[in-house]
Amino acid sequence: MMTLLAWLLGGVALLLLVPALLLFIQVVLACLPARVRQRPNLPRPRLAVLVPAHNEASLIVSTLASIRPQLREGDQLLVVADNCSDQTASLARSAGAQVVEREDLLRRGKGYALDFGVQHLRLSPPQVVIIIDADCQVGAGALEHLACSCIDRGRPAQALYLMHAPPGAGLKVQVAAFAWRVKNLVRPQGWARAGLPCQLMGAGMAFSWQDLSAVNLATGHLVEDLKLGLECAAHGKAPVFCPQAVVNSHFPTSQEGLSIQRKRWEHGHLGVVLADGPKLLAAALLKRNWPLLGMAVDLLVPPLALLSLLLMVVFALTWLMFGVGGTLLPALLATLALALLGAAILLAWACFARELIPFSVLLYAPFYAARKIPLYLGFLLKRQVDWVRSKRDDN
Repeated sequence: MMTLLAWLLGGVALLLLVPALLLFIQVVLACLPARVRQRPNLPRPRLAVLVPAHNEASLIVSTLASIRPQLREGDQLLVVADNCSDQTASLARSAGAQVVEREDLLRRGKGYALDFGVQHLRLSPPQVVIIIDADCQVGAGALEHLACSCIDRGRPAQALYLMHAPPGAGLKVQVAAFAWRVKNLVRPQGWARAGLPCQLMGAGMAFSWQDLSAVNLATGHLVEDLKLGLECAAHGKAPVFCPQAVVNSHFPTSQEGLSIQRKRWEHGHLGVVLADGPKLLAAALLKRNWPLLGMAVDLLVPPLALLSLLLMVVFALTWLMFGVGGTLLPALLATLALALLGAAILLAWACFARELIPFSVLLYAPFYAARKIPLYLGFLLKRQVDWVRSKRDDN
Protein backbone atom coordinates (compact mmCIF):
# COMPACT_ATOMS: atom_id res chain seq x y z
CA MET A 1 0.00 0.00 0.00
CA MET A 2 2.80 2.40 0.91
CA THR A 3 4.62 1.59 -2.31
CA LEU A 4 1.50 2.31 -4.34
CA LEU A 5 1.03 5.64 -2.57
CA ALA A 6 4.66 6.56 -3.16
CA TRP A 7 4.37 5.89 -6.89
CA LEU A 8 1.12 7.83 -7.09
CA LEU A 9 2.93 10.77 -5.56
CA GLY A 10 5.72 10.17 -8.04
CA GLY A 11 3.22 10.42 -10.89
CA VAL A 12 1.94 13.71 -9.52
CA ALA A 13 5.50 14.98 -9.17
CA LEU A 14 6.20 14.02 -12.78
CA LEU A 15 3.08 15.85 -13.94
CA LEU A 16 4.11 18.97 -12.04
CA LEU A 17 7.62 18.73 -13.43
CA VAL A 18 6.22 19.52 -16.90
CA PRO A 19 4.88 23.04 -16.14
CA ALA A 20 7.91 23.78 -13.94
CA LEU A 21 10.22 22.88 -16.82
CA LEU A 22 8.13 24.87 -19.31
CA LEU A 23 8.24 27.93 -17.06
CA PHE A 24 12.01 27.59 -16.64
CA ILE A 25 12.49 27.36 -20.42
CA GLN A 26 10.33 30.43 -21.01
CA VAL A 27 12.26 32.48 -18.45
CA VAL A 28 15.65 31.43 -19.85
CA LEU A 29 14.56 32.31 -23.39
CA ALA A 30 13.22 35.67 -22.22
CA CYS A 31 16.59 36.51 -20.65
CA LEU A 32 18.51 35.89 -23.88
CA PRO A 33 19.56 38.92 -25.97
CA ALA A 34 16.68 40.18 -28.08
CA ARG A 35 16.71 39.96 -31.84
CA VAL A 36 15.87 43.41 -33.12
CA ARG A 37 12.87 43.25 -35.42
CA GLN A 38 12.69 46.10 -37.88
CA ARG A 39 9.51 48.08 -37.63
CA PRO A 40 7.42 47.52 -40.77
CA ASN A 41 7.62 50.42 -43.19
CA LEU A 42 3.88 50.57 -43.66
CA PRO A 43 1.42 53.44 -43.57
CA ARG A 44 -0.42 53.43 -40.27
CA PRO A 45 -3.84 51.84 -40.90
CA ARG A 46 -7.08 53.55 -40.03
CA LEU A 47 -8.11 52.29 -36.63
CA ALA A 48 -10.87 52.27 -34.05
CA VAL A 49 -10.12 52.13 -30.34
CA LEU A 50 -12.89 50.22 -28.56
CA VAL A 51 -13.21 50.85 -24.81
CA PRO A 52 -15.72 48.68 -22.89
CA ALA A 53 -16.65 50.40 -19.63
CA HIS A 54 -18.88 49.43 -16.72
CA ASN A 55 -19.17 52.14 -14.03
CA GLU A 56 -15.73 53.59 -14.69
CA ALA A 57 -16.49 57.25 -13.99
CA SER A 58 -13.43 57.61 -11.79
CA LEU A 59 -10.98 56.48 -14.48
CA ILE A 60 -12.52 56.88 -17.93
CA VAL A 61 -11.37 60.48 -18.51
CA SER A 62 -7.74 59.62 -17.68
CA THR A 63 -7.86 56.58 -19.95
CA LEU A 64 -9.25 58.54 -22.89
CA ALA A 65 -6.67 61.27 -22.33
CA SER A 66 -3.91 58.70 -22.92
CA ILE A 67 -5.58 57.53 -26.16
CA ARG A 68 -6.73 60.71 -27.91
CA PRO A 69 -3.27 62.23 -28.67
CA GLN A 70 -2.41 59.05 -30.62
CA LEU A 71 -5.43 59.23 -32.93
CA ARG A 72 -5.36 60.62 -36.45
CA GLU A 73 -7.98 61.93 -38.82
CA GLY A 74 -10.33 59.13 -39.76
CA ASP A 75 -9.73 57.14 -36.56
CA GLN A 76 -12.57 56.34 -34.17
CA LEU A 77 -12.71 56.31 -30.38
CA LEU A 78 -15.74 54.34 -29.20
CA VAL A 79 -16.75 53.80 -25.58
CA VAL A 80 -19.37 51.17 -24.79
CA ALA A 81 -21.03 52.26 -21.53
CA ASP A 82 -22.23 48.83 -20.47
CA ASN A 83 -24.98 48.66 -17.84
CA CYS A 84 -23.65 51.83 -16.22
CA SER A 85 -25.35 53.48 -13.27
CA ASP A 86 -22.83 56.31 -12.92
CA GLN A 87 -21.55 59.17 -15.11
CA THR A 88 -19.31 57.02 -17.36
CA ALA A 89 -21.22 57.85 -20.56
CA SER A 90 -21.44 61.63 -20.05
CA LEU A 91 -17.81 61.91 -18.95
CA ALA A 92 -16.64 59.91 -21.97
CA ARG A 93 -18.61 62.19 -24.32
CA SER A 94 -17.16 65.27 -22.69
CA ALA A 95 -13.68 63.77 -23.17
CA GLY A 96 -14.25 63.55 -26.94
CA ALA A 97 -15.27 59.92 -27.37
CA GLN A 98 -18.21 58.54 -29.29
CA VAL A 99 -20.39 56.67 -26.79
CA VAL A 100 -22.98 53.94 -27.19
CA GLU A 101 -24.93 52.76 -24.17
CA ARG A 102 -25.95 49.16 -23.60
CA GLU A 103 -28.58 48.00 -21.09
CA ASP A 104 -28.95 44.25 -20.63
CA LEU A 105 -28.90 42.93 -17.07
CA LEU A 106 -29.24 39.32 -18.18
CA ARG A 107 -26.26 39.18 -20.52
CA ARG A 108 -23.50 40.68 -18.44
CA GLY A 109 -19.77 40.71 -19.08
CA LYS A 110 -17.05 42.28 -21.14
CA GLY A 111 -17.62 39.97 -24.09
CA TYR A 112 -21.15 41.23 -24.62
CA ALA A 113 -19.95 44.84 -24.42
CA LEU A 114 -17.27 44.17 -27.04
CA ASP A 115 -19.77 42.54 -29.37
CA PHE A 116 -22.09 45.55 -28.98
CA GLY A 117 -19.24 47.88 -29.92
CA VAL A 118 -18.21 45.81 -32.93
CA GLN A 119 -21.77 45.78 -34.22
CA HIS A 120 -21.80 49.57 -34.01
CA LEU A 121 -18.48 49.81 -35.87
CA ARG A 122 -20.01 47.91 -38.80
CA LEU A 123 -21.56 51.24 -39.83
CA SER A 124 -18.05 52.48 -40.70
CA PRO A 125 -15.56 49.62 -40.41
CA PRO A 126 -11.93 50.51 -39.62
CA GLN A 127 -8.92 48.54 -40.81
CA VAL A 128 -7.82 47.69 -37.27
CA VAL A 129 -9.69 47.54 -33.95
CA ILE A 130 -7.70 48.01 -30.74
CA ILE A 131 -9.34 47.06 -27.45
CA ILE A 132 -8.35 49.04 -24.36
CA ASP A 133 -9.87 48.52 -20.92
CA ALA A 134 -11.37 51.59 -19.26
CA ASP A 135 -8.93 51.52 -16.31
CA CYS A 136 -5.73 51.58 -18.40
CA GLN A 137 -3.13 54.10 -19.46
CA VAL A 138 -1.86 53.67 -23.03
CA GLY A 139 1.85 54.30 -23.50
CA ALA A 140 3.13 56.76 -26.11
CA GLY A 141 3.15 55.28 -29.60
CA ALA A 142 1.39 52.10 -28.49
CA LEU A 143 -1.52 52.37 -30.90
CA GLU A 144 0.76 52.77 -33.93
CA HIS A 145 2.97 49.85 -32.87
CA LEU A 146 -0.05 47.60 -32.40
CA ALA A 147 -1.85 48.58 -35.60
CA CYS A 148 1.24 48.24 -37.81
CA SER A 149 2.26 44.94 -36.20
CA CYS A 150 -1.24 43.55 -36.70
CA ILE A 151 -1.27 44.43 -40.40
CA ASP A 152 2.34 43.43 -41.02
CA ARG A 153 2.00 39.99 -39.41
CA GLY A 154 -1.58 39.37 -40.52
CA ARG A 155 -2.48 38.25 -37.00
CA PRO A 156 -3.83 39.81 -33.81
CA ALA A 157 -1.21 41.76 -31.85
CA GLN A 158 -0.98 41.90 -28.07
CA ALA A 159 0.63 44.80 -26.21
CA LEU A 160 2.70 44.45 -23.06
CA TYR A 161 -0.06 44.83 -20.46
CA LEU A 162 1.30 45.47 -16.96
CA MET A 163 -0.47 45.81 -13.61
CA HIS A 164 1.34 47.89 -10.99
CA ALA A 165 1.13 47.98 -7.22
CA PRO A 166 -0.27 51.32 -5.99
CA PRO A 167 2.07 53.50 -3.89
CA GLY A 168 2.32 52.18 -0.36
CA ALA A 169 0.91 48.78 -1.29
CA GLY A 170 1.57 45.89 1.07
CA LEU A 171 3.70 42.82 0.45
CA LYS A 172 0.80 40.85 -0.99
CA VAL A 173 0.12 43.33 -3.77
CA GLN A 174 3.85 43.72 -4.52
CA VAL A 175 4.21 39.97 -4.96
CA ALA A 176 1.06 39.96 -7.13
CA ALA A 177 2.64 42.63 -9.35
CA PHE A 178 5.74 40.45 -9.73
CA ALA A 179 3.64 37.39 -10.61
CA TRP A 180 1.75 39.49 -13.18
CA ARG A 181 5.03 40.60 -14.75
CA VAL A 182 6.16 36.99 -15.07
CA LYS A 183 2.86 36.06 -16.69
CA ASN A 184 2.48 39.03 -19.05
CA LEU A 185 6.08 39.97 -19.84
CA VAL A 186 8.56 37.19 -19.13
CA ARG A 187 6.61 34.19 -20.40
CA PRO A 188 5.28 35.72 -23.64
CA GLN A 189 8.68 37.25 -24.37
CA GLY A 190 10.32 33.87 -23.92
CA TRP A 191 7.82 32.19 -26.23
CA ALA A 192 8.24 35.01 -28.77
CA ARG A 193 12.01 34.38 -28.80
CA ALA A 194 11.17 30.83 -29.85
CA GLY A 195 8.88 32.11 -32.63
CA LEU A 196 5.72 31.11 -30.75
CA PRO A 197 2.55 33.17 -30.16
CA CYS A 198 1.25 34.64 -26.91
CA GLN A 199 -2.07 34.53 -25.08
CA LEU A 200 -4.37 37.52 -25.36
CA MET A 201 -4.37 39.54 -22.13
CA GLY A 202 -7.58 41.55 -22.20
CA ALA A 203 -6.24 45.05 -22.85
CA GLY A 204 -3.98 46.29 -25.64
CA MET A 205 -5.30 43.80 -28.20
CA ALA A 206 -5.29 44.70 -31.90
CA PHE A 207 -7.27 42.86 -34.59
CA SER A 208 -7.82 43.40 -38.26
CA TRP A 209 -11.45 44.20 -38.93
CA GLN A 210 -11.89 41.00 -40.94
CA ASP A 211 -10.59 38.83 -38.10
CA LEU A 212 -12.51 40.48 -35.27
CA SER A 213 -15.82 40.74 -37.08
CA ALA A 214 -15.67 37.01 -37.87
CA VAL A 215 -15.44 35.72 -34.28
CA ASN A 216 -18.13 35.36 -31.63
CA LEU A 217 -17.48 37.91 -28.89
CA ALA A 218 -20.88 37.75 -27.20
CA THR A 219 -20.05 35.53 -24.24
CA GLY A 220 -20.04 36.05 -20.50
CA HIS A 221 -16.92 33.95 -19.95
CA LEU A 222 -14.70 35.02 -17.05
CA VAL A 223 -11.59 35.14 -19.25
CA GLU A 224 -13.02 36.05 -22.63
CA ASP A 225 -9.62 37.30 -23.79
CA LEU A 226 -7.95 33.93 -23.20
CA LYS A 227 -10.73 32.11 -25.04
CA LEU A 228 -10.60 34.60 -27.91
CA GLY A 229 -6.87 34.14 -28.42
CA LEU A 230 -7.20 30.37 -28.52
CA GLU A 231 -10.08 30.63 -30.99
CA CYS A 232 -7.99 32.88 -33.23
CA ALA A 233 -5.09 30.40 -33.09
CA ALA A 234 -7.39 27.53 -34.02
CA HIS A 235 -8.24 29.46 -37.19
CA GLY A 236 -4.60 30.12 -38.09
CA LYS A 237 -4.44 33.60 -36.52
CA ALA A 238 -2.36 33.05 -33.38
CA PRO A 239 -1.61 36.37 -31.59
CA VAL A 240 1.85 37.94 -31.74
CA PHE A 241 3.51 39.70 -28.81
CA CYS A 242 4.25 43.40 -29.33
CA PRO A 243 6.19 44.57 -26.23
CA GLN A 244 7.02 47.93 -27.83
CA ALA A 245 3.39 48.86 -27.15
CA VAL A 246 2.82 49.25 -23.41
CA VAL A 247 -0.49 49.45 -21.56
CA ASN A 248 -0.48 50.05 -17.80
CA SER A 249 -3.01 49.65 -15.02
CA HIS A 250 -3.03 49.32 -11.22
CA PHE A 251 -4.27 46.70 -8.80
CA PRO A 252 -7.16 47.82 -6.60
CA THR A 253 -6.06 48.88 -3.13
CA SER A 254 -9.15 47.52 -1.38
CA GLN A 255 -9.10 43.92 -0.21
CA GLU A 256 -12.56 43.34 -1.70
CA GLY A 257 -11.45 44.60 -5.10
CA LEU A 258 -8.35 42.42 -5.07
CA SER A 259 -10.31 39.34 -4.04
CA ILE A 260 -12.93 39.78 -6.78
CA GLN A 261 -10.26 40.38 -9.40
CA ARG A 262 -8.14 37.37 -8.45
CA LYS A 263 -11.09 35.03 -8.18
CA ARG A 264 -12.36 35.98 -11.63
CA TRP A 265 -8.95 35.65 -13.30
CA GLU A 266 -7.80 32.46 -11.63
CA HIS A 267 -11.09 30.56 -11.63
CA GLY A 268 -11.54 31.48 -15.27
CA HIS A 269 -7.98 30.44 -16.18
CA LEU A 270 -8.21 27.12 -14.35
CA GLY A 271 -11.61 26.44 -15.89
CA VAL A 272 -10.18 26.90 -19.39
CA VAL A 273 -7.19 24.67 -18.56
CA LEU A 274 -9.40 21.80 -17.41
CA ALA A 275 -12.15 22.18 -20.01
CA ASP A 276 -10.10 23.07 -23.09
CA GLY A 277 -6.45 22.19 -22.42
CA PRO A 278 -6.48 18.49 -23.45
CA LYS A 279 -8.75 19.18 -26.44
CA LEU A 280 -6.50 21.98 -27.66
CA LEU A 281 -3.40 19.81 -27.39
CA ALA A 282 -5.07 17.00 -29.33
CA ALA A 283 -6.45 19.34 -32.01
CA ALA A 284 -3.10 21.08 -32.44
CA LEU A 285 -1.26 17.78 -32.88
CA LEU A 286 -3.85 16.29 -35.24
CA LYS A 287 -3.94 19.41 -37.43
CA ARG A 288 -0.21 20.12 -37.04
CA ASN A 289 -1.11 23.61 -35.92
CA TRP A 290 2.18 24.44 -34.19
CA PRO A 291 1.25 27.97 -33.08
CA LEU A 292 -1.87 26.55 -31.39
CA LEU A 293 0.27 23.84 -29.82
CA GLY A 294 2.57 26.52 -28.41
CA MET A 295 -0.39 28.33 -26.88
CA ALA A 296 -1.89 25.10 -25.52
CA VAL A 297 1.40 24.13 -23.89
CA ASP A 298 1.73 27.61 -22.39
CA LEU A 299 -1.80 27.27 -21.03
CA LEU A 300 -0.69 24.23 -19.00
CA VAL A 301 1.51 26.40 -16.77
CA PRO A 302 -0.80 27.26 -13.83
CA PRO A 303 -0.62 30.47 -11.81
CA LEU A 304 2.67 30.77 -9.93
CA ALA A 305 1.01 30.62 -6.52
CA LEU A 306 -0.87 27.41 -7.34
CA LEU A 307 2.16 25.73 -8.90
CA SER A 308 4.27 26.68 -5.87
CA LEU A 309 1.68 25.33 -3.44
CA LEU A 310 1.31 22.03 -5.25
CA LEU A 311 5.04 21.49 -5.54
CA MET A 312 5.71 22.32 -1.89
CA VAL A 313 3.05 19.84 -0.76
CA VAL A 314 4.27 17.07 -3.07
CA PHE A 315 7.89 17.76 -2.10
CA ALA A 316 7.07 17.35 1.60
CA LEU A 317 4.95 14.23 1.10
CA THR A 318 7.42 12.41 -1.16
CA TRP A 319 10.33 12.99 1.22
CA LEU A 320 8.12 11.94 4.13
CA MET A 321 7.26 8.73 2.31
CA PHE A 322 10.93 8.12 1.56
CA GLY A 323 11.75 8.63 5.23
CA VAL A 324 9.39 5.85 6.27
CA GLY A 325 10.67 3.36 3.74
CA GLY A 326 9.36 4.56 0.37
CA THR A 327 11.28 4.85 -2.90
CA LEU A 328 13.64 7.71 -3.65
CA LEU A 329 12.63 8.51 -7.25
CA PRO A 330 9.36 10.36 -6.44
CA ALA A 331 11.19 12.58 -3.96
CA LEU A 332 13.89 13.32 -6.52
CA LEU A 333 11.30 14.25 -9.17
CA ALA A 334 9.55 16.59 -6.75
CA THR A 335 12.88 18.13 -5.76
CA LEU A 336 13.85 18.69 -9.38
CA ALA A 337 10.49 20.31 -10.16
CA LEU A 338 10.69 22.59 -7.12
CA ALA A 339 14.30 23.52 -7.96
CA LEU A 340 13.31 24.43 -11.54
CA LEU A 341 10.47 26.59 -10.24
CA GLY A 342 12.73 28.33 -7.76
CA ALA A 343 15.40 28.93 -10.39
CA ALA A 344 12.82 30.33 -12.81
CA ILE A 345 11.45 32.74 -10.20
CA LEU A 346 14.91 33.95 -9.16
CA LEU A 347 16.04 34.40 -12.77
CA ALA A 348 12.84 36.25 -13.68
CA TRP A 349 13.32 38.57 -10.70
CA ALA A 350 16.99 39.20 -11.50
CA CYS A 351 16.35 40.01 -15.18
CA PHE A 352 12.97 41.73 -15.08
CA ALA A 353 11.92 42.82 -11.60
CA ARG A 354 14.87 44.12 -9.60
CA GLU A 355 13.46 47.64 -9.83
CA LEU A 356 9.94 46.38 -9.07
CA ILE A 357 10.48 44.67 -5.71
CA PRO A 358 13.51 44.09 -3.49
CA PHE A 359 14.63 40.52 -2.91
CA SER A 360 13.33 40.68 0.65
CA VAL A 361 9.78 41.04 -0.69
CA LEU A 362 10.28 37.98 -2.89
CA LEU A 363 10.90 35.95 0.28
CA TYR A 364 7.26 36.62 1.19
CA ALA A 365 6.08 34.72 -1.91
CA PRO A 366 5.52 31.33 -0.15
CA PHE A 367 3.27 33.03 2.43
CA TYR A 368 1.45 34.84 -0.40
CA ALA A 369 0.85 31.48 -2.06
CA ALA A 370 -0.41 29.97 1.20
CA ARG A 371 -2.91 32.79 1.64
CA LYS A 372 -4.48 31.84 -1.70
CA ILE A 373 -5.41 28.33 -0.57
CA PRO A 374 -9.06 29.35 0.06
CA LEU A 375 -9.21 30.74 -3.50
CA TYR A 376 -8.19 27.39 -4.98
CA LEU A 377 -10.40 25.40 -2.63
CA GLY A 378 -13.22 27.65 -3.77
CA PHE A 379 -12.54 26.60 -7.35
CA LEU A 380 -13.08 22.95 -6.36
CA LEU A 381 -16.09 23.55 -4.12
CA LYS A 382 -17.88 26.58 -5.58
CA ARG A 383 -16.35 27.75 -8.82
CA GLN A 384 -17.18 31.27 -10.03
CA VAL A 385 -18.81 31.15 -13.44
CA ASP A 386 -20.45 34.58 -13.73
CA TRP A 387 -18.55 37.73 -14.66
CA VAL A 388 -18.20 40.21 -11.78
CA ARG A 389 -16.51 43.59 -12.17
CA SER A 390 -13.57 44.28 -9.86
CA LYS A 391 -14.49 46.78 -7.16
CA ARG A 392 -12.60 50.06 -7.64
CA ASP A 393 -11.17 51.99 -4.76
CA ASP A 394 -13.85 54.67 -4.84
CA ASN A 395 -16.99 52.55 -4.95
